[in-house]
Amino acid sequence: MKDLTQGSIVSHILSMAPPIVAGMITIMICQLVDLYFVAGVGEAAVAGVSAAGNLAFLINGLMQVLGVGTGALISQAVGRKDRADANLVYNQSLGLAVVCGLLTWVAVSVFAGGYMRTVAADEATVAAGTTYLLWFVPALVLQFVTQVMGAALRGTGIVRPIMIVQISVVMINIALAPVLISGWGTGRPFGVAGAGLASSIAMLFAVLMLWMYFRRLERYVGVDRAQLRPQARHWQRILNVGLPAGGEFAIIFIWMGVIYYALRDFGAAAQAGFGIGTRVLGLIQMPALAIALAAGPIAGQNFGAGNAARVKETFAKAAVIATVVMIVFTILAQCWPGLLLGGFASDAQTIAVAVVFLQLVSLNLVAQGLNFVCSSMFQGLGNTKPVLLSSGVRLVTYALPVLWLSARPGFRIEYAWYISNLTTTLQAALSLWLLHLEFRKRLTPLKSALPAE
Repeated sequence: MKDLTQGSIVSHILSMAPPIVAGMITIMICQLVDLYFVAGVGEAAVAGVSAAGNLAFLINGLMQVLGVGTGALISQAVGRKDRADANLVYNQSLGLAVVCGLLTWVAVSVFAGGYMRTVAADEATVAAGTTYLLWFVPALVLQFVTQVMGAALRGTGIVRPIMIVQISVVMINIALAPVLISGWGTGRPFGVAGAGLASSIAMLFAVLMLWMYFRRLERYVGVDRAQLRPQARHWQRILNVGLPAGGEFAIIFIWMGVIYYALRDFGAAAQAGFGIGTRVLGLIQMPALAIALAAGPIAGQNFGAGNAARVKETFAKAAVIATVVMIVFTILAQCWPGLLLGGFASDAQTIAVAVVFLQLVSLNLVAQGLNFVCSSMFQGLGNTKPVLLSSGVRLVTYALPVLWLSARPGFRIEYAWYISNLTTTLQAALSLWLLHLEFRKRLTPLKSALPAE
């Protein structure tokens, strides 16, 4: 367990963020590697895997319910020096993760085909996306468990083991992808099914590695069979904090679904270009997101310890660092978009869509970085409802104009990206205002002063 209530806040952020970003970037690279080899199967395969990835994103939102709830409650318990409560939260979250994982497996197996028919441009894309989902769903099920384990470690201020596991697993996935997708060395390519299977095998190794770490090295929280039995009150505690964060991911899922729907008339190449551009954009957002994720446990521990000044300083310094990082990546995306996108598709139309998307949407990277930091601060304070509100406003102000414009003659893809920039900036302004109100409500009663560093 790492005490984040003492010492330099900037040092804590900078020490925790690199392992987080390393793990997140390796996962994104893994997804891009899958797309690289899937591109050899055909344009419909890329579009199908990209559209299926949006459903996986929704399920990741359900994982965030557990991850956010677990991390926030454990970090606050650590700040209060309440190890018993931290351990109880961890075990209750594990039990909840198993239940959610099994329900997800059933739901994806039943509804995968229907979802793909809703968003895909043609039957070939529907078939590719459905096949990918059915082979990928075991990875999603296992991720519920790894999400809880990783959140528990971050809540106690430990991030390096998560990074090591993520990098190791991604290396396994990268090694398996060409073998299973393209048939390297075997002569038996499985195509999009191989992409899903590679991820599922790799995620099984992630669970095993984290399980070994908790059994042999972790001492602050651990599995207690008696505490695994469901307790409604503690499940409610976890869900009260986590559900609004999961709702935010559901809103993003709907937002991306709106885009896929609006692009249907432009064909599979447009959907594939958007899918590739979105993943590359996600990759360059990872450093700022990692800074935000590092700030969350720091704010949570200090809030639990009753130190209001350090909570506010955590936000201020995380916001500055994230803004600087996002400015750098905005310049990179504006000047060298082709360098970032090269190799992920051979079709000229697909690359053209991806380049325009990346150049236009990267203009809101600074606003998105502030959204990340605000979201993480709300998690640290244990109230994520404002995040859901700001994301909901963004969805409504984006979806209504895009759907209206897409039904009219002369609609251009770029219109969707212009509106995205405007609504992301609106969300950032609203999030900052809501965080100001939350600080005044929750931190004003705390009588504490910033310790000398």
